[in-house]
Amino acid sequence: MAVTISLVLFFGFLLALLLRSKTLGAGSAFVAAMFGFYLASTGAADTVNALMSALVAALPDL
Repeated sequence: MAVTISLVLFFGFLLALLLRSKTLGAGSAFVAAMFGFYLASTGAADTVNALMSALVAALPDL
């Protein structure tokens, strides 16, 4: 749970940074957020969560 909240904050910060630097437009940010929201409700959510957990677990070993 703590990793999920951390990743949400990280990706939210990254999205805000991209919007502020005008690298990403508001429409594109909306599409990206909606894609993530709907992806979370599909069968791929477990695979994405497992992949992110594996990446977070591998970071200390780098």
